[in-house]
Amino acid sequence: MGQPRKFSPDSVLVAEIFDSLQGEGRNLGAPSTFLRLSHCNLACSWCDTPYTWDWSRFDQASEIKQWDVDALADDLNERGPASLVITGGEPLLQAQALENLIPRLAGHFVEVETAGTIIPSHALIELVDQWNVSPKLASSQNPLKRRRKTEALEAFAKLRGAEFKFVIGDDKDLAEADELAESLGLSPESVWLMPEGTDATSINEGAKRLVPECLRRGWHLSYRLHVALYGDQRGV
Repeated sequence: MGQPRKFSPDSVLVAEIFDSLQGEGRNLGAPSTFLRLSHCNLACSWCDTPYTWDWSRFDQASEIKQWDVDALADDLNERGPASLVITGGEPLLQAQALENLIPRLAGHFVEVETAGTIIPSHALIELVDQWNVSPKLASSQNPLKRRRKTEALEAFAKLRGAEFKFVIGDDKDLAEADELAESLGLSPESVWLMPEGTDATSINEGAKRLVPECLRRGWHLSYRLHVALYGDQRGV
């Protein structure tokens, strides 16, 4: 996936920073700053941010900016939204840098979006307000051994403020989501289903198919507001 062997605790490799509305999950519609980090330990077939990791298609040198932790904190603190969404790529590859960055923020509500393959440190757990855990399912075409790290998923399942989002492309994904929710002992209130898609039509059609499945299980439906509004674009 092109990630370095070691990430610096004093700087952050960033793909982009922008202000928008949270497009998914419990905080749908909330004004937020998005801090999208570079590099990933997976390679999803339907990934909508391949510029964070796929150096066979994107120029690594032009897609990554290395920010000093203090300079990045200053930039984030100057922005309007009080909510910060740290996403990727896989943010927990740069966990040590995040441990240094978040205490420098001016009281932000911090969400971290992760695939749930890396166990977060105790220090980071104390700093993050909400974990948006999205285990990758069969349609992602990642090998099972790479995408499912049971120990990490079990650690997230025990955290207060952790929610699980399953991107559903087909019936196999739905069956795998059922299996994971049961094996991890997830409460219905912590589970979200989200349709896979990169345009408004596919998102709407997928969401409609998931409505009865959510009702049957007592799970939430997560829309993709940013995709419905803007399509498959960056920085929105």
